[in-house]
Amino acid sequence: MISFIFVVVVIGCMHSMDPRFRKIQKILLYVLFLNLAVSFAKIAYGMFTNVLSMQSDGYHSLFDGVSNVIGLVGIQLASKPPDKDHPYGHGKFETIASIFIAVLLGLVAFDIVHSAFDRIGNGSLPEVTLFSFIVMLGTMGINLGVTSYEQRMGKVLNSEVLIADAAHTKSDIYVSLSVILGLAMIKAGYPMIDPLISVVVAILILRAGVRIIFSSVAVLCDESIIDPDDICDSIDDIDGVMACHNIRTRGSQGNIFVDLHIQVNPEMPTRRSHSLAHVVQYRIKERFEGIEEVLVHIEPLEEQDKL
Repeated sequence: MISFIFVVVVIGCMHSMDPRFRKIQKILLYVLFLNLAVSFAKIAYGMFTNVLSMQSDGYHSLFDGVSNVIGLVGIQLASKPPDKDHPYGHGKFETIASIFIAVLLGLVAFDIVHSAFDRIGNGSLPEVTLFSFIVMLGTMGINLGVTSYEQRMGKVLNSEVLIADAAHTKSDIYVSLSVILGLAMIKAGYPMIDPLISVVVAILILRAGVRIIFSSVAVLCDESIIDPDDICDSIDDIDGVMACHNIRTRGSQGNIFVDLHIQVNPEMPTRRSHSLAHVVQYRIKERFEGIEEVLVHIEPLEEQDKL
């Protein structure tokens, strides 16, 4: 009920958002509803046939919905415009949401390993039916489509949270695949293969989470986004720019901040140097995608700099 109220509030706030954030939230809402549908299908049939592995996979899919909600919260916060306390905006909330999703991936991996060892210990075997395979293959197909769509749109919109959430949804495909292979092995008379496959899947999921964390930490630590030489090369043919140095970039894809120093003729009037700074800003935004702001420092070219 609380999740439903939250979704209603999110939808009500979408009209006032930046178009990019609005698109990201719509995608997350679509994925949330699909994850809920997939999870309820697995849980319902798993309970009906007493197939514990399918029920576990269904709860894992339900867990994906939690990551969607985290993504929605992150986007809601990141979409806020700059204010007095946050002059550079709130874009890093999207990065923080990605870290939370990565942590969820780690918890999912731990839960899968725990379930695998528990299954080895108690020796319980699920009931295998033809419809079990149909349900698992159908829901896995839905997740595959969702993952591909979310990952593609994450790259188009330069959204960390969509790419991270796509990795989380992709983990559900691995889990479903392990359940299908496990059911097949049980049918063939090799029940011990099932938990071993689950452990391998957990390692793949954990690897995806670690990648997300490393990527997010790079943003939070203001790692350089664009090669300084590429920026310098993009403006060196502008009339009036005699040299450039101290080029720094930070942020995330789609929300990049650039500052640099350009050297000009010491005799250049202030009005001309101000106009030149605007030309440099425009050129950099034109050549590189996702530039949020460019800060240009004007310096006179000294005699020693000419040598």
